[in-house]
Amino acid sequence: MSKRRLLIQGGRLIDPTQNLDEQKDLLVNGTTIEAVGDPGIFDAIDLPDAQRIDATGTVVTPGFVDLHCHLREPGFEDKETIETGTLAAAAGGFTTVCAMPNTEPAVDTVAGVQFLLQKARQEGKVRVLPIAAVTRGRKGVELTDMSELADAGVVGFSDDGDPVSDGYVMRYALAYSSLVGCPIINHSEDRTIAPGGVMNYGFASERLGLAGIPAAAEEAMVSRDIALAELTGGALHLAHLSTERSVDLVKNAKERGIRVTAEATPHHLVLTDRWVTGSAAGLGASLVSSGYDTNTKVSPPLRSDTDVRALQRGLEEGIVDVVATDHAPHTAMDKLCSYDEAAFGISGLETALCLLLHLFDQGVLSLETIVRSLTEAPARVIGRSDIGSLRKGRQADITIFDPKMVWKVDSRTFLSKGKNTPLNGVDVKGRVVKTIFAGSTVFSL
Repeated sequence: MSKRRLLIQGGRLIDPTQNLDEQKDLLVNGTTIEAVGDPGIFDAIDLPDAQRIDATGTVVTPGFVDLHCHLREPGFEDKETIETGTLAAAAGGFTTVCAMPNTEPAVDTVAGVQFLLQKARQEGKVRVLPIAAVTRGRKGVELTDMSELADAGVVGFSDDGDPVSDGYVMRYALAYSSLVGCPIINHSEDRTIAPGGVMNYGFASERLGLAGIPAAAEEAMVSRDIALAELTGGALHLAHLSTERSVDLVKNAKERGIRVTAEATPHHLVLTDRWVTGSAAGLGASLVSSGYDTNTKVSPPLRSDTDVRALQRGLEEGIVDVVATDHAPHTAMDKLCSYDEAAFGISGLETALCLLLHLFDQGVLSLETIVRSLTEAPARVIGRSDIGSLRKGRQADITIFDPKMVWKVDSRTFLSKGKNTPLNGVDVKGRVVKTIFAGSTVFSL
């Protein structure tokens, strides 16, 4: 059967795997990338049946890869499903999402991995890669069968939502990571330091009378895990860094040759704990913010201006490797309660890009850094050379976005079931206009 061609013309093509950042045309043949060429070069080829996309004024990149999201299925389908989560991913420009295992039951067996992969094949709109639990039931006591799980197709191990608190267990998880070729992704928080904390410890928490989570709770765990990675030679990936000192610890570890990578979320790169007080500023003229907005409650918490600036510098300098959404959808009832009682989490797939482009617009991050952190870098962390690139012969996973498009966030229009975002009603700039997965359009604005 003949394959239909797709020609994307006139866009600014950015592909860090090929050191490309210039106006190029892109030719897709069926499900794969056929060629990248100078503007107009494919006009000389007879393509009578080709679908043509005018990408003038837009940026064309490899499909985004999200290393850290919560699809909630099985067990919490009222919050999200694989179908709705991957719809939201496509709307955010993501063609690959790595699903965290804090489901019910936890993804800690081969059968659980097979269920996730089967559901993704049947209902997913983009690629779903499973992350399995480090410990059985995510209880932090007994390691899962990591070798069998790796053979079944997982790309990493994490008890995310809960840290692996036992240092002995974490030590041997990291030792096994080298054998199975998958990183250990830890939720960096020593909960004995801040039991019951709900926001960043500091002036804002004191003003609001809320229990604070000090930066030291994260930094103590980051320091421990780096020491264990050095001891074992294992592959450590640090989830959702949020503090200045954590960035310094990662920098030092990399300089010493320790196998550590790190991610930051869009909300930790832009929003501060002032959003919790209702004194948020800087994203849009129509911003409406109120104190104690439970949609600002996230783990780790939104931190100080100093921490946010450190994360931004860390990402631009390559200390922080990856931007991952930590998409955590919740029901309305999970957030319509007091701040202390509210669930932690932000629904982030559909607003990730606009937050990052805010930093580009402010001259804080380069466009190349943003694209790298969403494509080549996450693919490298999980050892997948088949994604995050527009090289010839790769699957045609492509994201097209308009960096200048202004729009107002309206969570009612989210494709995710999770409407929990502090950005609701905010004017933002930059939006995905088309997402292509395996040569087929899975989202179009």
